[in-house]
Amino acid sequence: MSKKVQEFNEYRSKMNEKILASDNKVIKRIYNLDTNAYAAGKLSVKTKELLGLVASTVLRCDDCIAYHLEEAHKSGVTKEEMMETMSIATLVGGTIVIPHLRRAVEFWEALETSD
Repeated sequence: MSKKVQEFNEYRSKMNEKILASDNKVIKRIYNLDTNAYAAGKLSVKTKELLGLVASTVLRCDDCIAYHLEEAHKSGVTKEEMMETMSIATLVGGTIVIPHLRRAVEFWEALETSD
């Protein structure tokens, strides 16, 4: 696993543990809703992760982009599918998301080196 991917996952896990340890019912429900929303249903996990990637890019959340990139990668998304998805995100989000596109491509490359 690349250092970039490993650092992201370690930080995310550590902070999620701390957040969930607060035993806040609302936060726990939000986390649960998020987990269930991305489970397979009428739409495949792959499709849902690509939708999450577009939304995260438009909202300009680099952590969310990295998370959805990794989940999409695990779901079998190809680089070409990822780039097409990011093209839609850039169209919808406008040129302000180009820096996030750059970081997304960099993170995707880190995921590919982790294979």
